[in-house]
Amino acid sequence: MAHSLTLALSTFGVVDLPSRFIEATIAASILFVGIENIVRRDGILRGRWLLTFVFGLIHGLGFASVLHEMGISKEGLGAVIPLVAFNSGIEAGQLVIAVIVLPIIWQLRRRPIFLRFVVPVFSLLVAAAGAFWLLERTLLR
Repeated sequence: MAHSLTLALSTFGVVDLPSRFIEATIAASILFVGIENIVRRDGILRGRWLLTFVFGLIHGLGFASVLHEMGISKEGLGAVIPLVAFNSGIEAGQLVIAVIVLPIIWQLRRRPIFLRFVVPVFSLLVAAAGAFWLLERTLLR
């Protein structure tokens, strides 16, 4: 839900950060999550909710850039309906993914190979994608 806050604030012009900074920060957050998922010890989730909230704020700014590109921003009440529709679509998409993927992951977690092989490999792929995107958004521009 944190992304909803910054999505609205950015759409209405209250928060305005350079897209290059936002994109690089989103990439860094993806890199961080991939690495953190590999190195963290099981059971240590303290503070993860705060991290999730902060990353949500950052990703909301990224979602807002899509609305800006569509020309929907700073329009007062005229931006409310597109904002609500866009945000509802994001929420619905997340809900569909969660309903489909989470039960599968929950079942797979019971298998030793999943925790020893699948999670680290996919986490490494996520970290690599985040690292590539971060380099692309910073050094390669």
